[in-house]
Amino acid sequence: MANITAAQVKELRDKTGAGMMDAKKALVATDGDLEAAIKELREKGVIKAAKKSGRIAAEGLANVLVKGNTAVVVEVNAETDFVASNDKFKQLVADILEVIADHKPKDLDSALALPLNGGTVQDDITNATAIIGEKITLRRFVIVEKTDDEVFGTYLHNGGQIAVLVTVAGNDESVAKDLAMHVAAIHPLYVSRDQIPKEIVDNETDIATTETRNEGKPENIIEKIVAGRVNKKLAEITLEDQEFVKDSSMKVSEYVSSKNSKIKNFVRYEVGEGIEKKNDDFVKEVMDQIK
Repeated sequence: MANITAAQVKELRDKTGAGMMDAKKALVATDGDLEAAIKELREKGVIKAAKKSGRIAAEGLANVLVKGNTAVVVEVNAETDFVASNDKFKQLVADILEVIADHKPKDLDSALALPLNGGTVQDDITNATAIIGEKITLRRFVIVEKTDDEVFGTYLHNGGQIAVLVTVAGNDESVAKDLAMHVAAIHPLYVSRDQIPKEIVDNETDIATTETRNEGKPENIIEKIVAGRVNKKLAEITLEDQEFVKDSSMKVSEYVSSKNSKIKNFVRYEVGEGIEKKNDDFVKEVMDQIK
């Protein structure tokens, strides 16, 4: 049997919201395999989904720039949230956006080598690190191109903790803006059902089947229940199937259709998404609560 540590239990709790004992039991049952433990909890109905799997852990800013038919979204990270309000840091992010939009590098290494302020992007980042006193990194970027009969919609939440870019076929910029706000708030993963990988559908079907059987449902209705649960889960992660955040009486697809538009793609960057912060002392945290 694997030796389950307090840090592993904390990580599983952070990702799922499960109770301490449920998290520990799931890790014991799966020999410490985090992903298998998440699946175990979902199958037992302890959680319905790993809602915190994209836990925010790093600091910095995400931002978006539109220049004609080109748009760029970037994320630049630092060690503390204080840096996000630093004027030099904000200018660094703006400069990086501009140079990427102008030169359109193919990858991160190419972006860091671009000319900027008499040196390179990497030189500017190094200089900012020395002045601000924190490690600063260009984590990721994406370049999106559109045609003349398409429009961009952008939205920044909380000063740049979330940056969204949406491309819409049509000429109504207000639709693209509305969709960008929706994507920021509701966090879809795909535009439409046909974009969802088969392995995700299969995994959700497997989880729903096990969960339904564990609930003791009659075998002759399990297939129908599973289909309904999988359909609900897929709708939650698909932009077109989600309830429109500004009018819950219609789906996003219905809203877009009513405006004679069509969603082409979207990008959503949330600062620190997928990066783990240094763990606190979990044992001390528990003991403090007991006291």
